[in-house]
Amino acid sequence: MSPPATEQADGTVQPLPGAARSAWFDAATRSLVVLSPDVIRVVTAEGVTQAVGVPPETTAMTGDGRGRVYLSMRGGYLRFDIADGELARFDVAEQSQIPFTAVARRADGNLVLGSADGAVYTLASDTTVGARVDGFARIDALVTQGNTTVVLDRGQTSVTTLDGDGARELRALRAGAGATTIAADPVGRVLVADTRGGELLVFGTDPLILRQRYPVAEAPYGLAGSSTLAWVSQTATNTVIGYDLATGIPVEKVRYRTVQQPDSLAYDDSSDTLYVVSGSGAGVQVITDAAGRR
Repeated sequence: MSPPATEQADGTVQPLPGAARSAWFDAATRSLVVLSPDVIRVVTAEGVTQAVGVPPETTAMTGDGRGRVYLSMRGGYLRFDIADGELARFDVAEQSQIPFTAVARRADGNLVLGSADGAVYTLASDTTVGARVDGFARIDALVTQGNTTVVLDRGQTSVTTLDGDGARELRALRAGAGATTIAADPVGRVLVADTRGGELLVFGTDPLILRQRYPVAEAPYGLAGSSTLAWVSQTATNTVIGYDLATGIPVEKVRYRTVQQPDSLAYDDSSDTLYVVSGSGAGVQVITDAAGRR
């Protein structure tokens, strides 16, 4: 748990009940979607505009950028339409007892689900499995670049790529001393926070290679990628930093004070707005002109 915030957070803070698990910014509706235990909330400039209950076993979230988000759960996933608030359930064929813990969406529209028992399922349709790969300790998070899936396994503190057929590629790399979170950015990179080792790790995926590593003190955790900066939160000091990765060595460009427990980050590239979502119920922080683009 982060210490209490002793300084006023930069930007503005909107109240948000409950401890957030993850956040996703949807470009089509210009909305932030926040997953908390038992509920998904839509946040706009006016505040929380809707809250829809979800099953307690809902674990992770991703989106398509076109008005829909997808949420993993036991046996399948949920599809949430942001504009009308409709929630639809999809049960994956013959996987009713599988506790899915992670979800990502590929460029071709197919979803990828990860499970608590260490398997990755690439779907061939809304409900059928096209490929399955196992051998991981647990699938803690998934991201995609194009049709390549990147798997984060905290137990083995590793990242592994799956190819467009959903098969394991030849490379898996250790990710520091204790990787916890992962994010993909819009220019082809994958960011990993090594919380235990105190580093930001930057991977390329074609092929999988560690391109940059940089010390980030004070328990780095929350991540968001953008076209200009990589955003990393420091949960031990309630801080978020924007790093420029263009030179090959991360360079700090901006730093902001945050709400307590800044676990989840999301960024709107079109308006240069950074969202910092508290994992302790301290609300949603909105920082405009975050990267200082002019």
